[in-house]
Amino acid sequence: MPTRSDAAPLAGGAKPSAPRLPSGPAAWTGALLAAGCLAAAGGTLGPPEVTRGAWMTAAALAAAGLLPTLVAWALRRRAAARLERLLSYLAHDAHPALVSDADGTVSGANPAARERLGARRGGALADALGQAVEDPHGVAHRLRVCLDAGLEAREDVETRRGNLRVTATRVPDGTLWRIDRLEPRAASGGGGALPSMTVSDGGTILWMNATLRDMLGRRPKRLSEVVPGPAPTRSGAVHEVRLGDRTEGMRLILSPDSDGRRQVFLLPADEAGSEEGEVLDALPIAVLRLDARGHVTGSNRMAKLLLPRVRESGATLSGMVEGLGRPVRAWVEEAAAGRSEHKAETVRVTDSVPDLYLQITLARALGHDGAEAGLVAVLSDATELKTMEAQFVQSQKMQAIGQLAGGVAHDFNNLLTAISGNCDLLLMRHGADDPSHDDLMEIHRNAGRAAALVGQLLAFSRKQTLELTDVDLEDTLADLTHLLDRLVGDNVRLTLAHGEGLRPIRGDRRQLEQVVVNLVVNARDAMPGGGDVRIETALHRLDAPLARDRATVPQGDYVVISVADEGSGIPPDRLSRIFEPFFTTKRPGEGTGLGLSMAYGIVKQSGGYIFADSEVGQGTVFRIFLPALASGADPVPVPPEEDGTRTVPPTPMPTARRAAEEGPVVLLVEDEAPVRAFASRALRMQGYAVVEAPDAEAALAHLADGAAKVDLIVTDVMMPGMDGPTWVRRALRDRPDMRTVFVSGYSQDALSDDAAPVPNSTFLPKPFSLAELTATVARVLEG
Repeated sequence: MPTRSDAAPLAGGAKPSAPRLPSGPAAWTGALLAAGCLAAAGGTLGPPEVTRGAWMTAAALAAAGLLPTLVAWALRRRAAARLERLLSYLAHDAHPALVSDADGTVSGANPAARERLGARRGGALADALGQAVEDPHGVAHRLRVCLDAGLEAREDVETRRGNLRVTATRVPDGTLWRIDRLEPRAASGGGGALPSMTVSDGGTILWMNATLRDMLGRRPKRLSEVVPGPAPTRSGAVHEVRLGDRTEGMRLILSPDSDGRRQVFLLPADEAGSEEGEVLDALPIAVLRLDARGHVTGSNRMAKLLLPRVRESGATLSGMVEGLGRPVRAWVEEAAAGRSEHKAETVRVTDSVPDLYLQITLARALGHDGAEAGLVAVLSDATELKTMEAQFVQSQKMQAIGQLAGGVAHDFNNLLTAISGNCDLLLMRHGADDPSHDDLMEIHRNAGRAAALVGQLLAFSRKQTLELTDVDLEDTLADLTHLLDRLVGDNVRLTLAHGEGLRPIRGDRRQLEQVVVNLVVNARDAMPGGGDVRIETALHRLDAPLARDRATVPQGDYVVISVADEGSGIPPDRLSRIFEPFFTTKRPGEGTGLGLSMAYGIVKQSGGYIFADSEVGQGTVFRIFLPALASGADPVPVPPEEDGTRTVPPTPMPTARRAAEEGPVVLLVEDEAPVRAFASRALRMQGYAVVEAPDAEAALAHLADGAAKVDLIVTDVMMPGMDGPTWVRRALRDRPDMRTVFVSGYSQDALSDDAAPVPNSTFLPKPFSLAELTATVARVLEG
């Protein structure tokens, strides 16, 4: 009977395969160990000489089998030590960073990567990257291709939470991945990128990144303008590079030629060659090594880009940067003593133009033997952060000034209401033939001037009431030209020019006219010897947001009003303060310092922006950006105008009449006693029965009596305790048909900031006159 080996071939024509021998270091190790065991076993069966030989053979075979294992173990130990050293530096980095092997397995991660990406040793690289980007496999693949080609491996990725930059770097035994939030400075191509350019075969520079442009201080067109010597042909060679007005040896890395062009990277010529230097230079972050006194003992490539002076002999941290709050030397000494480790400090790079700010974290470093080896400094560019901080501080400053101005204006309006009101009462008893009449009229006029001054404060704090309508600037400025010609005088020439396609804007015509008047008056005062003042309007479209002067103008269509002069100009140190209240460059008695602050407030409350450009000795240009209305917008009725000024029908001064027995009852709620006394007296003179209350609680107590008759409520808006709108809404629960007149030193916006409008209510701003108060009350009662 035939055996299986003699049988016919298997189905499908496949022959039985031969046994496969083990392969690989582990298999060979096992085979050698097995052979050694067999040799030793065989040797025990023979004579003593054979036995000794067998044992020696077995020992040799076993040693040969263990050698690859020992070598692999030593290599793994060395790789683990390098990885731990790399992670010790990355531990101070605030951005996620992790190391993966060739199979895409995470072999180590810094605390930021563990916390934000969930990266764990032994986990998948794609799982960690997937916590930050939507296509982790694609990003990792593209960056690996760049690494294999010897190019800079980084990719900017847009996410719903902002823009990120993923960087890949070859490190011993793996790849280092780092995820950094992309700031505007980095988005422009600057920041920590390697200086690089794209060069054609003919030597023409086709492209250059911002980092290299900053280093060169110019934008050359030919490679020979950067490398004056022989054209580079070998990657890694050192060439003289022209940097501004000096030359410096730099190492040029050339990518393979592709379609007649190649990438050229510029690196410092003194790249470290030690193992630690290679690890430091592989880091995508700036790192310095310092001794306990702050002297630089080592630096990597990124640090040299941020601090070029680090290459100088004997460089110190305190000599390259300056602290914003305390001396750098004291901070270094504290970190060396262990008192302020891992505490980030923001510093300014000495003599940097424009200002360059760095955020530096210091930590004590350990040597290979575990002993202290100075300090490690991790640097990051904090210029954008410092700029945003300055913008925030300026915004807080202007907001605080605005709150102060609004509060002062509110108190002044209460005083002016009492002064003007009592002056009106006196004028009713002193006719034109009375000797005191002229004095009373002078008081009345000065009270009006004070009210206008308070109005400017409210304009800056954006708490004044605006009557918004559709404004045609061509008509408005044409009507205003007659007044402006009289204001500028004979030695100043005023010109007005309008751009084509000008569209209406939404604003308060009277207030916008006041803005233009203030700007023209300032232009006239800046030219005591005469000159030209030019007013221009134009329709301007912003296709992208415009960022300048700590403000960002959204994209859209704007009507731009420009007021330019040929005056003495404004020094740069004063230009940033010109919109602050009471800040003025004029001599005492020539101005209050409120004109530009008022213009600023009106423009901002109208939804616009105002900017100033000035050069000492050349003049100043103010530009106002106001949102343009859509061409098909329905026009809003404009109040009657006469000579550019809103016409208000005159209200006759009321005469005293006897109170009717069943006359209307007014509940007057006012916490300021002088204002309450004046208003109460004025209303009683007109025949109204007045019930006075100093606060909301007293008013509600009076209304709690259901038999109490009240036809109208006149109440202040802002009062200690319960404010006007709050207590009136409570009163309307039992008396829903009650009518209310709100009075306030603030704008009408105070009524609608936090809640819906109060039904059946009217607003009367302070300061009001006797005629305005009584006319408003009569109109509300009759309506």
